[in-house]
Amino acid sequence: MDAKAPHTFAAIDELHYLSLPGVSELIRTGVVSPVEVTRALLERIAALDGRLRSYATVTAEHALEGARRAEAELAQGIWRGPLHGVPVAVKDLCDTTFAPTSAGTFIHREHMAAANATVVERLEGAGAVILGKLSMTEGAWAGHHPKMNTPVSPWADGVWTGASSSGSGVATAAGLCYGSLGSDTGGSIRLPSTACGLTGMKATWGRVSRAGVWALADSLDHVGPMTRTVADAAVMLRAIAGHDSKDTTTLNAAVPDYLAGLGGSIAGLRIGLDEEYVFATAAPEVAAMMREAIAVFTSLGARIVPVTFPSVSEMGAHWTTICATECAAAHGATYPSRQDEYGPVLTALLEIGHAATGKGLAEAMQYRLKLAGAVAKTMLDCDMLLVPAIPTPAPLADMFSRSMTADEFDGLTRFTAVFDMTGQPTLSLSGGVDVRGVPMGFQLAGQHLGEAQLFAAGHAFQGATSWHARHPTLS
Repeated sequence: MDAKAPHTFAAIDELHYLSLPGVSELIRTGVVSPVEVTRALLERIAALDGRLRSYATVTAEHALEGARRAEAELAQGIWRGPLHGVPVAVKDLCDTTFAPTSAGTFIHREHMAAANATVVERLEGAGAVILGKLSMTEGAWAGHHPKMNTPVSPWADGVWTGASSSGSGVATAAGLCYGSLGSDTGGSIRLPSTACGLTGMKATWGRVSRAGVWALADSLDHVGPMTRTVADAAVMLRAIAGHDSKDTTTLNAAVPDYLAGLGGSIAGLRIGLDEEYVFATAAPEVAAMMREAIAVFTSLGARIVPVTFPSVSEMGAHWTTICATECAAAHGATYPSRQDEYGPVLTALLEIGHAATGKGLAEAMQYRLKLAGAVAKTMLDCDMLLVPAIPTPAPLADMFSRSMTADEFDGLTRFTAVFDMTGQPTLSLSGGVDVRGVPMGFQLAGQHLGEAQLFAAGHAFQGATSWHARHPTLS
């Protein structure tokens, strides 16, 4: 930090809620130091997270070590980019050598990895400061293990925080980090982003390495950023995306500078809308939010194009078959041999996986191929699709202390799981609030490798609205 720079740290209002590029610029120009920012967030975590329970592990010493390293590099004129010296956090299914990785399970609560996950390596290589590991549902499925942290909504008591990246959603919304990593198999970046009022990016399957990331269902799993703004997400995705020799499923495609691509006009952008699909099951508050989003995009010059989305009436059953069988494979070393150490919600999924037949799995995989082809056909007529995140305002949290019925699951994930099945990039944005003041959101689903276009559209929306700038009242 430049000793001659004016020290205005104490005068900066709500430092913890600054945008990621905003705090990055303060760090780069020497207005604040990485150590000061890191200490401020660690103090905020200490003050608030006893109630919110978003962190599984706070890595204070490791964070301060990273902050001091960033500060020394900046003093030498070394600038690693917009993450340099910025405190972030990662979901507790990303392996780390400096903290246990439990993946939300009780059985693995003391597991220490021999190497960092690639996404952790890339964040730290970009100069980010890792504050800790964020709480999550057991095994990244729908419910929290009874003996592990269950994050609490910063918006309203008893409201769902989203699954499974619940801690990522709560910590980012509450200003306990500048951005976080989540994972998404049926909606678990986008659902907590919606419930917590955030921006979430589920990039194209294979865009981000899963090396060192614990699996729920390998062929459906995605890793991506959860942030307060599109610009924040653009910075984080740029850092973690790209081919990785440790993960042979990663795509060998160039990663653009997503942040540099923001700010242009979206006039002429074709946004596909299937009114029957979007509005048939939407609660009145969600329907009103969607119509407002349509009006905003239209005012920005985008064209709303009528499309016909394929039926998803059978999707939930087939998605569950694929997820459950792949989950059973992932837990083969400990389930059922140590079944008594598992919670009831994940146990129910694993039992489905063990009971599945080869014929049933084959039928599910064939359905998935046909669904992907049908969605690709729909996308021929537009650049991206506009759909809700969930058809209702955020449900109550106690619904997820048990296994959901098939109808409940289908209702909750009808707009999210489909894009895990197809592997398309999908951006979730905050678009309103319900009568409780709890955030609601919608999604833009794009063409494969179309993250830059989604970011551009989302950034334009956030430039015309202020939903993303709302923060929960905490003390």
